[in-house]
Amino acid sequence: MAEPLWTSDEIVAATRGKLAGKPFMATGVSIDTRTLQPGDLFVALGGVRDGHEFIEEAMAKGAAGALASRQVFGSAVMVDDVLKALERLGAAARDGAPQVRRGAVTGSVGKTSVTQAIMAGLTLAGRAHSSVKSYNNHIGVPLTLARMPRDTERAVFEIGMNHADEIRPLTRMVRPHVAVVTTVGPVHVENFPDGETGVAKAKAEVFAGLEVGGVAVLNADDRWFDLLKDEALKVGAAVRTFGHGERCDARLIDFQGAPGLGKEGGHAVVQARFHGKGLDFPILQTGFHWGLNSMAVLLMLEALEVDLGDSLAALGSFEPLEGRGAERTIRLPKGAFTLIDESYNANPISMASAIATLGARATRGRKIVAFTDMLELGEEAPGYHAALAEPLAAAKVDLVFCAGPLMKSLWDALPPTRRGGYAETAADLAPQVVRTAEPGDVVMVKGSNGSKAGAVAAALAALDARSAEAG
Repeated sequence: MAEPLWTSDEIVAATRGKLAGKPFMATGVSIDTRTLQPGDLFVALGGVRDGHEFIEEAMAKGAAGALASRQVFGSAVMVDDVLKALERLGAAARDGAPQVRRGAVTGSVGKTSVTQAIMAGLTLAGRAHSSVKSYNNHIGVPLTLARMPRDTERAVFEIGMNHADEIRPLTRMVRPHVAVVTTVGPVHVENFPDGETGVAKAKAEVFAGLEVGGVAVLNADDRWFDLLKDEALKVGAAVRTFGHGERCDARLIDFQGAPGLGKEGGHAVVQARFHGKGLDFPILQTGFHWGLNSMAVLLMLEALEVDLGDSLAALGSFEPLEGRGAERTIRLPKGAFTLIDESYNANPISMASAIATLGARATRGRKIVAFTDMLELGEEAPGYHAALAEPLAAAKVDLVFCAGPLMKSLWDALPPTRRGGYAETAADLAPQVVRTAEPGDVVMVKGSNGSKAGAVAAALAALDARSAEAG
């Protein structure tokens, strides 16, 4: 049996609850019966469906017990408010492992990929823990803390937001020793009366939870650098910088991508200066934004007391995450094309980087993009979409497919020779893209997760499965 993460007595003490039923020991913490493992504590959170409705199913799947606010089947710790109890459980996990060196990652672009790249370095250095997937909100952060083993040495937490005053309570929950803001851009701006200024201030909230003597890692190339630096200095943080400037602690000199080499995807060579010393290293990424991302990762890992050799080894083996630049070869009866899956998320910053990366790529066939709406951009959203026409032209993209009412603005701005196809939904667009892809092409799919860009990527990936069956 796995080492217990929590005993029922510890859960009672942490949450100020009461035990109902027999004492138990939990080896994990779950909020979803679909991914629950035997031995987990099932946390019956509210939501679209009340978690209490799934407790019996959780017990049948082997849950050790439940955290609940009303009488349930089996052993449980009873509390007045399940979410507050989860927060207390997370705080108890943090306080019960004072040796842990903790990092926090926020920003408008790249949070999840940077978090997982940092985790790759932490894992090489010792016992490590991190957020899974994009667990970065008011549920994901305390859940990640509650899952942290007592013998953890280093941990990294992703912290996100849609509105002001969401990051502050989460960073105070984590109490990071080091925090990074990857970049600030027009993401979620519809929720901020003062636009991108409000977004920048909201990201700066991450410094509110820094431990005394903490480190703030900042993008010196970002237009909001001065605002972020001022906020970091207010809490007494030591500021470390990354960017292209000569004074940056981690300075990016050059980024040379080599698509199609190494496994199914590509790689790049990063040329940098780290604290003034020359540093060249390979990474398994081809997106231009990974030049600066890698600088941020190196500074974060340094502040988390990871050896530079381990940091470089981690970057050298970290593969693109699904939906965030992962590449795959799609075989057709008469050849193959390359699918670049960027379907998890999109905003003006990441779109520009992805288009520029595609433009720099040498291909045997055409460069094709399939875009779905970028969401939460407020009143300026149509303009942000139409503005993509210019970088697409500069990148010499051959065909552009668009789905969604906002992408109609881009479609209207495109010259007829670059128009591949338009549909109101991603599901309706997918067959058009599938019919168009030919051997030698590079097809990039990108859009906000909420606009279902993944449906287009999945339809293209299915071509490979059918080709394999036919073969």
